[in-house]
Amino acid sequence: MIRDNNRIKIIGRRALILGSGKLVILSVLIGRIYYLQILETDKYTMLAEANRINLHLLQPIRGKILDRNGTPMAINQQNYRLMILSKQVSNLSNILDNLANIISISDHDRIRIIHENKRQRGNTPIIVHENLSWEDIARIEINTPNIPGVIIDVSQTRNYPIERFGVHPLGYISAASVTDLLDSSDPLLKLPGFRIGKTGIERVYDLALRGKAGIKQVEINANGRIIRELRHDESKPGIDLNLTIDINLQQFVGQRLGNESAAVVVIDVNSGEILVMVSTPSFDPNIIIRGINYEEWNDLISNPRAPLTNKAIAGQYPPGSTFKLITALAALESGIIDKDKMIFCSGQMSLNNNIYHCWKKNGHGSLNLIDGIKNSCDVYFYEISRCIGFEKIAKMAKCFGLGTQTGIDLLEERAGIIPNREWKLSNLGKSWNQGETLISAIGQSYVLTTPLQLAVMTARIANDGYAVRPHLTRDIVDGVNTIPRPVPNWSNLGISKQSLAIVRRGMFAVVNDPGGTAYKSRIKDNEMIMSGKSGSSQVRRITLHERSIGIKKNKDLPWKDRDHALFVAYAPEIQPRFACCITIEHGGSGSTNAAPIARDILIEVQKRYLHQNINSTKTIQRNPNSHDSVMEDFIKKSSNDQNEIENFDIRERE
Repeated sequence: MIRDNNRIKIIGRRALILGSGKLVILSVLIGRIYYLQILETDKYTMLAEANRINLHLLQPIRGKILDRNGTPMAINQQNYRLMILSKQVSNLSNILDNLANIISISDHDRIRIIHENKRQRGNTPIIVHENLSWEDIARIEINTPNIPGVIIDVSQTRNYPIERFGVHPLGYISAASVTDLLDSSDPLLKLPGFRIGKTGIERVYDLALRGKAGIKQVEINANGRIIRELRHDESKPGIDLNLTIDINLQQFVGQRLGNESAAVVVIDVNSGEILVMVSTPSFDPNIIIRGINYEEWNDLISNPRAPLTNKAIAGQYPPGSTFKLITALAALESGIIDKDKMIFCSGQMSLNNNIYHCWKKNGHGSLNLIDGIKNSCDVYFYEISRCIGFEKIAKMAKCFGLGTQTGIDLLEERAGIIPNREWKLSNLGKSWNQGETLISAIGQSYVLTTPLQLAVMTARIANDGYAVRPHLTRDIVDGVNTIPRPVPNWSNLGISKQSLAIVRRGMFAVVNDPGGTAYKSRIKDNEMIMSGKSGSSQVRRITLHERSIGIKKNKDLPWKDRDHALFVAYAPEIQPRFACCITIEHGGSGSTNAAPIARDILIEVQKRYLHQNINSTKTIQRNPNSHDSVMEDFIKKSSNDQNEIENFDIRERE
């Protein structure tokens, strides 16, 4: 009896312990259910909805880029893409093997697809192939039952109808890099095949051209298939952008340059609009959009003529004798000389036991400033630079836009170099010597400029000293909107009208006076008369050994060792409208090779626009008592005499 009572007590205690345990467990479960069902109901309702409802970004249409006349430079075309929905694919390798029997899939693409499959999350599809032809689409559609998870998608792709001669200022787009993804929170960058601006205008105004993404909300089943569409907010296309460039002029200039490695800039001297910005050789940006292979890319980057570089803004060259215009202005403004200052050129001058030669071996004899510019006499500019020093010349160069970025709406622009004592000491750790003043004054030594800077310099000389600045868009882009560009009110550089008139008279003589270095390239139509300055910047001297084996002229050297040919000009002479700079890499003589091209370009520009109001800006009026009235009389008086001289002997020179 006692034993039974003990057993009952033991069983009771055990039952109590088990019951208590069950009660604790039940309480925990009830508490957890309460937590999940009541307290966390909003969270899990949202997660459940996320499993049932998917949000898809809708890619916006990229804005078009048009030239000044509305001609398309960058547009969009339909792009048929083959894509894989990785969530619906159990064995990616088998699917790729099956697809390889239908369309071409390179080893590089296979590696890329597998890598993206590991990296992608959610329902983001993976692009297998773009720009499918109708034949490709037909073959894929027929074989769809054997390749689950594969779809054909229709999107937009960039196309550049211009193909070549507008690519450098325009730029191109490409897929976002890892760095781009880290630098931006825009979810558009994660869309398959989405491309952003990489260079040129496409890069500068990428956000405005990109547009705003739309949203599509769909309901899906447990297998991830779409049941119905719940919401659809259309994307907002990017803005259409009008440039100042004339694409027909671009093509004319590109064809005129032929196979030269060169850069040309044409700028409106009053408004700062860039009508032409050509860099040759060029390349077709469409090959980058389609997908460039290793061989094509290697050909581009290894080409010694640098087709990928926009030489107009990123090519830095010694300006040669075109820089003498700056030296002349600095000397005139300092009061050291006037237009009648005579200097004798014997073909050389001596300074500190060093001999500095003029390009003309036997010298030019006695010259005033206008004749010094006309004949591009080195000794004349050696002498005046020795008197004023290079600091004043450097200051004048900066005033006219040299040695600093112009502020054009392109990110690849380089600043060039206008050296001085401080620059040399900080960059080279050496002091300035007087011989460097002489060489720098004729645009050699450490002086480096871009073709755009020289075009701006010429425009400021032509417009009577107003600080015109270049731009490539007809409207101002403010965020994702455009506003009309106001009439510019350029500041005055503070250079005397008399000094500018003297320098312009020298530029007129270079082209239009018999004996001028570019006389053969003059424009005979009085309404279109061009004034300019030639230049040749030395790459290296011909050595004594080379002379001993018969290499006596620059054109006898290998291409990469020849001088650069330069020419700056404006037209017409009376009330100038257009300024131009042409730089031909290793082109030799500026007067022989660059000036004729500049002449043809300025004739073409004036034929198109001389009698048209090509912009909303007012023409800057010169003082009628200074240069223009004098030049009008001179042109009328001398035009008949000039037209009679057809066979004037001009030796190869600057």
